[in-house]
Amino acid sequence: MTSMPQITSLFERPITLPDSDAQARLARLVGMDDKIRRLANILSLLINPAGLKAWQAKHHGEAASLLEVVLRRPPLVILAGDVGSGKTELAETIGDKVARQEDLDITLLPLSLSSRGQGRVGEMTQLVSSAFEHAYNEATKVKGSGAKARGGVILLIDEADALAQSRESEQMHHEDRAGVNAFIRGIDKLASARLPVAVLMCTNRLSALDPAVRRRAADVLVFSRPTLEQREHLLTLWFSQLGFTALQIQALAQATGESDRTPYGYTFSDLTQRLLPTIVLDAYPDNSVTAERALDLVRSIAPTPPFKDGPQAVN
Repeated sequence: MTSMPQITSLFERPITLPDSDAQARLARLVGMDDKIRRLANILSLLINPAGLKAWQAKHHGEAASLLEVVLRRPPLVILAGDVGSGKTELAETIGDKVARQEDLDITLLPLSLSSRGQGRVGEMTQLVSSAFEHAYNEATKVKGSGAKARGGVILLIDEADALAQSRESEQMHHEDRAGVNAFIRGIDKLASARLPVAVLMCTNRLSALDPAVRRRAADVLVFSRPTLEQREHLLTLWFSQLGFTALQIQALAQATGESDRTPYGYTFSDLTQRLLPTIVLDAYPDNSVTAERALDLVRSIAPTPPFKDGPQAVN
């Protein structure tokens, strides 16, 4: 008989938002203003629909039935896109903006990668069910007696295709199918209870997700590599402090894009986690950072190859 998993083994460290560290991390996501605003609004409606109801009463008093359709969407949002595109960082920090915007505390529950299980019969189903049950119970505590919630819960599932891959695959094990079924039941239970809770799923392979999971998403945000304009904006934030001219920064932005060497440019994480530290550490401790040397280093660093995915069924 499979024993119930401990909550400490299901999740990475739960975080109560707002949180100053999450706020600072979110502010560093340059070039994602539209996605940040869109995701924050979606989560605000899912967690605390009182704001939308107040808006409807003020601007469209006769549109109650329309509002009901909007609020009936399942509490699931999918963030999909290439590796290093910033989707996980956004998922981990967006709750801070929502907490501040709605003036309530939000508990972030990041599902632990180790909770995927060891492949024992029934284990995956039990893990998925336990994660949703815990999120359900936590959200029930802060639902509130009136229209406004007293708090909220975000269940974060990174690498979601490992838990909710399509059941249409002939190679799929029956235990994995059962796990996907448990996942769908969990989403449906949260939706029917209309609790202050949302589920964020991050995946590099949108087409690998089960169609029934994709259909339940209130929204799908697709992430791509930074454009030339976004790269130039990010590099300006850094290198203008070092005295680089606009032309020098433009040259760096061009060099981090597509080239004869690679048909793809740098990811956000290539820029923040590889390029900038490399340039700084190359000059440390005896030299200053120069535009010429920075450009040489850019040309020596190959961008991360794209994650290969099949045709995406959701736009």
